[in-house]
Amino acid sequence: MNIEIRPACSGDLASARVHLEAAGLPVADLSVDQLAFVAEVDGRFAGAIGLESFGKVGLLRSLVVSADARADGIGRQLVAALEALAREQGVEALWLLTIDAEPYFDRLGYRVMERTAAPAAIQSTEEFSGLCPGDAVLMRKSL
Repeated sequence: MNIEIRPACSGDLASARVHLEAAGLPVADLSVDQLAFVAEVDGRFAGAIGLESFGKVGLLRSLVVSADARADGIGRQLVAALEALAREQGVEALWLLTIDAEPYFDRLGYRVMERTAAPAAIQSTEEFSGLCPGDAVLMRKSL
């Protein structure tokens, strides 16, 4: 099995949307500019992750891995690539919202935060203010 993590391109948006929708994740505001990396296994789409940067803070969004590739460590590789990119961009803390992946992100060093603790830039995103339900868990990781 050959796993490749590469920067996303405009041709990846449709596949990412299909997989995100199948996983029950929001796609209404997802653009190619927010799609950071794609994972391919043997040349076929296996996952994606997105980033919205706001100076020293960023929003990790749209992490999805195909159901048949979830035991292969692809999610961890996508998160690691995104964290490295965020650091390069000067991001000091990554934030995310999740309904059911809190234990997964906890293992990767993200910690639960009160929604009121989110910086204004994060609170102003469509994901925070409307696309994710109010009971979504807010998590943060210092980079």
